[in-house]
Amino acid sequence: METKIAIFKGKKVRKTIQNNEWWFVIEDIVLVLTDSKDPKQYIQRMKQRNPELKKGWVQIVHTLEIITAGGKQKMLCANTEGIFRIIQSIPSPKAEPFKRWLAKVGYERVQEIENPELATKRTKALYKAKGYSDDWIEKRLRGIAIREKLTDEWDKRGIKEQRDYAILTAEISRATFGITPSEYKEIKSLERQNLRDHMNDLELIFSMLGEASTTEITRNRDAKGFPNLKKAAKDGGNVAGIARKKLEEESGKKVVSEQNYLNEPEDKKLLND
Repeated sequence: METKIAIFKGKKVRKTIQNNEWWFVIEDIVLVLTDSKDPKQYIQRMKQRNPELKKGWVQIVHTLEIITAGGKQKMLCANTEGIFRIIQSIPSPKAEPFKRWLAKVGYERVQEIENPELATKRTKALYKAKGYSDDWIEKRLRGIAIREKLTDEWDKRGIKEQRDYAILTAEISRATFGITPSEYKEIKSLERQNLRDHMNDLELIFSMLGEASTTEITRNRDAKGFPNLKKAAKDGGNVAGIARKKLEEESGKKVVSEQNYLNEPEDKKLLND
């Protein structure tokens, strides 16, 4: 699951996908609507004021993993319908415009499920607005598609835990670049930012090669279960790793770069959608 950030009137609202719909961090909603200094305490008082809300809380609210500056944390979240119910208990002049914003965000997600091409167009427009070139954007979107094919294969072949996805991804990266994604982010001085949003053309190309090779090997071997999929990930990464080393030998230049693609790490943390 990936945490993304939406912006309402300059304030960040974290959200994540669960069962093909957006789930929003309730603390962020409270901060947007109330400017409370202690959103957790505000939520408790809100439940005390509204017995019906308290009664239905466990049906409305789920605890989901959210990526924060300190790593993954379990936080209270609600989907669009649940947030609408919670907003009814928050007296705020910002409630109505926020409802309209929330409905738009939810509706856009429904549209994207029905027509995935819309999601691609929105992503492309967001990257363009952030200053990326058309050529880079095409590579990035292609990389996203290749990544989705790979994770779909892993899912069909028994991988369910987020930790296992991370281990397999690290295996490909280690074989392709000689370093894990976390080590890669250290080289680029990144924290919460998306690593691939700060890769240059060659880095993206070799990432795609490693993951596309892994998908092909996984399918041809009909690999199933974590040990076999880990072996396929290593072998797929090695295909890209051999090509990378050959290019470095011929060009005399390392593929892995310390430079961020936009060189603006604070402003390019996450796509805001």
